[in-house]
Amino acid sequence: MNSVHSAILDPRLGWITLAILSMVWIWLGWFWGRNAKALDEYVLAGRRVGLALGTATAMATWVTSNTTMAAPQLAFQMGIWGMLGYSLGAVGLLMFAPLAQRIRKLMPNGYTSGDFIRLRYGKVAWRIFLTISLCYGLGWLVSMGMAGGILINALTGIPYHYGMTVILTICVGYTLLGGFRAVIGTDFIQSLLILSGLVVIAWLAIDKVGFDRIHASVAEERPQLLNLLMPAALMFLFNNLLFGVGEVFHSNVWWSRAFSFREGIGFKAYFTAGILWMPIPVVAGFIALAVPALDLNIPAADMVGPMVAGELLGVTGAVLVLIMVFSALSSSLDSLLAATSILVVEDLYRRHWRPHATAWQLRKATVIAIIGLGILTWLLCIPRLATLAELLYFTGAFVASTIWPIAAGLYWRRTNPTGAVVAMGLGSMAGLIGYFAIGFYVAALIGAFVSMVIVLLSTWLWPRDFNWDKLHESHPQGESPC
Repeated sequence: MNSVHSAILDPRLGWITLAILSMVWIWLGWFWGRNAKALDEYVLAGRRVGLALGTATAMATWVTSNTTMAAPQLAFQMGIWGMLGYSLGAVGLLMFAPLAQRIRKLMPNGYTSGDFIRLRYGKVAWRIFLTISLCYGLGWLVSMGMAGGILINALTGIPYHYGMTVILTICVGYTLLGGFRAVIGTDFIQSLLILSGLVVIAWLAIDKVGFDRIHASVAEERPQLLNLLMPAALMFLFNNLLFGVGEVFHSNVWWSRAFSFREGIGFKAYFTAGILWMPIPVVAGFIALAVPALDLNIPAADMVGPMVAGELLGVTGAVLVLIMVFSALSSSLDSLLAATSILVVEDLYRRHWRPHATAWQLRKATVIAIIGLGILTWLLCIPRLATLAELLYFTGAFVASTIWPIAAGLYWRRTNPTGAVVAMGLGSMAGLIGYFAIGFYVAALIGAFVSMVIVLLSTWLWPRDFNWDKLHESHPQGESPC
């Protein structure tokens, strides 16, 4: 871990930058959420989000700390296929575009991805799915909290635990103030900051180091990074594609956006966001290939991104990186806090404990859930048990097993509910076995394959008919004022 003496920025400048960003996000959260009184307004922005904000929030949420920090780590460890493979995460957004449109049509009153699984496959599948979703949500939250601490420490020398605490506190704060409206609004600004920062950093990096010098240094010192036949990198390529699809297909982060978009917006917003997101990991990962040319000593692989950017661009560049990645962290943390809190409130609190809860009780429970998730994430971030990539891809075994049950359930009337249950359970277990026996880069690949085989066979051998009208469940508390 970096010390204060080796950091690019003076800690005082780091604290000032963090303080300014924090005040801006808190104020924007209050400003955009001040009129969100009804429950639907607070948790789904009134279901009236348009194309510009819809595209921005989808793209900004997908540009996580994992994109801006794990992409350089994977390029540093796996070379060309590391950063190109990470860019295939865009396939998840592209493939979810038609699903978002169908979700909005089939479930006009829906709230969560759990609603779909419960109504389509029954309570056993629903509870397995909730377990997977909550494990994934916590894994993603912890990976972003860790990334915040690592980034701030690498750039400013501020201790890891302080930086991690700041980013979590700010995101919890403005999400509480404004709900989903604050999330959508801040995502729009954060997406602009992220794109602008990446363009500037990439241009300056190429201008100062140059392609020829980077290529020559890598070829001489780490030629394996240019090997397009590296077995682990090839497996990671396909694993990441399936992991990205599984992340988007199952997560309530993306389902809640599908429910919040205006009719007819979902397909356009997700497809455009996928196209715009695809080059971002390539740009973020490319700078890691400059390590041999710069003769940098990288103490931990997940610190390579900010260290290279700071070395190339100095104090101004370090401030730019801090702003850009703070924006990426915020845009994902707030989205996940909002989406996971409504999943907890709707699928656990209301469905299991308080089925007749009023809108005011649900709103209050949502606030408590956001605070609770923030505290739990903080506690899990303290030990820093794994690198970002290892922690992120541990969840791949779980999420990839949901791809086929969700896709088949949305389009095939005769998908077998029991097959969906077995597919999620056995797919997750098989992926975990692959994770520990082979490596993190195969967990999603194995989980998706096992799940696919089970869903296809069970649907072919034991088809079960389903009435789509069952998905039109009403939510009596949805429009009530708080």
